[in-house]
Amino acid sequence: MSRSDPDAPRLRRPGRAGRVLVAVALAAGLVLAGLGTYEYVAAEFGGPTLVIYTYPSLFEDGRCPSCVLQTVFGQFASAHHVRIELEYPPGTLYSTLLAQASAPAADLVIGLDELTTPEAAAAHLLVPYAPPALASVPAALVDELAPNDAAVPYEYGYLAIDYNATFYAATDGAVAHLTLPAVASNASWARTLLVEDPTLDITGEEFLVWEIEYYTQVLHRNWTTFWTDAPAGDPPIADSYGDAWSAFSEAVDQMVVSYSTDPAYAAYWNESGSFNSTAAWWNGSAYSWRTIYGIGIVNGSRHLGLDEAFENWFLSGTVQSEIATNEWEYPANASVPLPGVFRDAIPAASIVPLNGLTTPTAVADALPGWLATWTSLEASHG
Repeated sequence: MSRSDPDAPRLRRPGRAGRVLVAVALAAGLVLAGLGTYEYVAAEFGGPTLVIYTYPSLFEDGRCPSCVLQTVFGQFASAHHVRIELEYPPGTLYSTLLAQASAPAADLVIGLDELTTPEAAAAHLLVPYAPPALASVPAALVDELAPNDAAVPYEYGYLAIDYNATFYAATDGAVAHLTLPAVASNASWARTLLVEDPTLDITGEEFLVWEIEYYTQVLHRNWTTFWTDAPAGDPPIADSYGDAWSAFSEAVDQMVVSYSTDPAYAAYWNESGSFNSTAAWWNGSAYSWRTIYGIGIVNGSRHLGLDEAFENWFLSGTVQSEIATNEWEYPANASVPLPGVFRDAIPAASIVPLNGLTTPTAVADALPGWLATWTSLEASHG
């Protein structure tokens, strides 16, 4: 099944699961050739090499990934007479940077998120820098990712619960304004909500934080009741986002934890209306967790001037205009217009992000304990 098929699971997000090491070299003359586990781009090179750690699905979800890579990396390489090497480390980007702290091998990192950036900043793995283009990025995104600019936002989105058309009909439309307590207390809803394992998958981890912040900050209830109020074994837990999405796309009546831009993605591939999305409602407001992804300079890089120029380039309109229909997130640069298919997504302005209710550092500090509690709950209740 091709990645351009809307029923195909998308590889969402910056490599929390293990990845095969892949290297990509880019410059002005872009010719793709697959070489086993490597992709090589032939070109004439000169000047230094910038090594960038990122995730394999970067800019892969559009109609011409190689064209986008040329725009984003090739143009910069040509303009600055450098060679750019993209590497996709196994494990997480944060764990890779931490393991290499005494001898860093990368200059830049693209894809640290709102949960791992505070960890990387606390471990002094990044060089804070506020590029001029950051002036076009909303301050809330900056504060929710890294108030000290250890990494700067380049895209963001919202978690959502996707539901298919048959499930919408079966609930007489009630699913479009669901609450998480209603899911937990309704056996038929609980057994149809596919949730990713937060100990294995970034989407599942972010959903756990969403659920905890929603219960504690909005409902003022104990967050564990979402898991204990549901029948034993529900909601069902998938090992990965891909597994959950595959099960969702094959089911008749189903929900899955995913992203609010999924209906826009479906519309882009001429599948509009096949499913829709909702946030978690309460007292007339829709609440969700805002996912934010950042680019940062690796502490120990020997090319700080080029790093800073590239970080600024990554927030420019040229690059940011590629975010929406290749990453299926919102560009961090607020001056960049959205394509028409985003009208099918939940309007971003209608969602109340829960991120600002707890500082990034506090969430990062609490997360290991939350995961341990969830693991215990799942062992006793799952």
